[in-house]
Amino acid sequence: MKAIRLRAGKERSLLRRHPWVFEGSIARGSADAGELVRVEAADGSFLAWGAYSPSSAIRVRAWSFDEAQRIDAGFFTRRLQQAIALRARLGIASDGQRLVHGEADGLPGLIVDRYGDVLSVQFGSAGIERWRDVIADALLAITGLTRLYERSDASVRALEGLPERTGWLRGSGATALAITEHGWQLGLDVALGHKTGYYLDQRENRHRFAQLVRQLGCRTVLNCYSYTGGFSVAALAGGAQQVTTVDSSAPALDQARDNLRRNGFDDTAHAFVDADVNAYLRQCLAEGRSFDAIVLDPPKFAPTAAHAERAARAYKDINRLGLKLLAPGGLLLTFSCSGGISADLFHKIVAGAGIDAGVNAAILQRLEGAPDHPTTLEFPEGEYLKGLALLRL
Repeated sequence: MKAIRLRAGKERSLLRRHPWVFEGSIARGSADAGELVRVEAADGSFLAWGAYSPSSAIRVRAWSFDEAQRIDAGFFTRRLQQAIALRARLGIASDGQRLVHGEADGLPGLIVDRYGDVLSVQFGSAGIERWRDVIADALLAITGLTRLYERSDASVRALEGLPERTGWLRGSGATALAITEHGWQLGLDVALGHKTGYYLDQRENRHRFAQLVRQLGCRTVLNCYSYTGGFSVAALAGGAQQVTTVDSSAPALDQARDNLRRNGFDDTAHAFVDADVNAYLRQCLAEGRSFDAIVLDPPKFAPTAAHAERAARAYKDINRLGLKLLAPGGLLLTFSCSGGISADLFHKIVAGAGIDAGVNAAILQRLEGAPDHPTTLEFPEGEYLKGLALLRL
């Protein structure tokens, strides 16, 4: 068994059961990509079993902190069973669910989403890549499903020295699917959609938006960075009369139109705008328009803390424009999915945007990812999605 010896004092995070070992923490030792290694403190004492990744700044990802643990096919099957059993206890109002959420489920680099009778899987680290076939077979055995689509095309694979790979890993068939969420029908494509096919992490926030639109009597809604229109469907389900759906992807807008039709709404009665959101917000401001409710759900501006300063400027700008376009008494849902932006920093950014816009607002609710995307005590970095529901005063 190959051993990785840490520098003195670098064992503290592993003693707190944090699963990452960075390159600079290692005194000596190496292994092949994905190979199982024994991680030791400077004095040679055992810390963890992990997977080595020679191309990544995260050089080791821990599998277990139990020295007696065997890392074999049975280990991965048990971890998958535990993760899936947890979701069964959450009472999720959808047949679209995240079944495995990487480090939070003790399986660093693995994402598994279920869309009806199809599993969509992403192998994102050298360690999880080594167990790809074992995991695929175990997932089908545990869930009783027969189709598994691979979406190993995230940029993180390049950091792991892994090529992109997509396609049916088990089974075959159409990749265009539909799920039910809070009674709504939402179409998606596991081959072409973002992430593994859809943004399941916003499920509860879409539901909450529908509730707030109804409660506050919001009639006009602007949904920015709309993707396939989940928040637009939620707005109309909440009683909105006019929804403007904005995205820079024409295929996403086509799916948004389809999603409105799936839920009995007249897509011809609402606006679908193919545009850069920042430019469109400025255009609306120049035209003197306002909205009763606005959703700002932009893509990841800061993948790491190193990008936080530049991202903060971008977040501040769109929130300043959004707040200026919000009618008095209006509702703003604003989000950041950037891991490099903490919830506290995001609050400060939005507060600064309000000052620049000359607008004050009450925080109705702090928002986060759906419960099947858990953040654990041992891995706080898992809290990537954060948001605010604001009521303009």
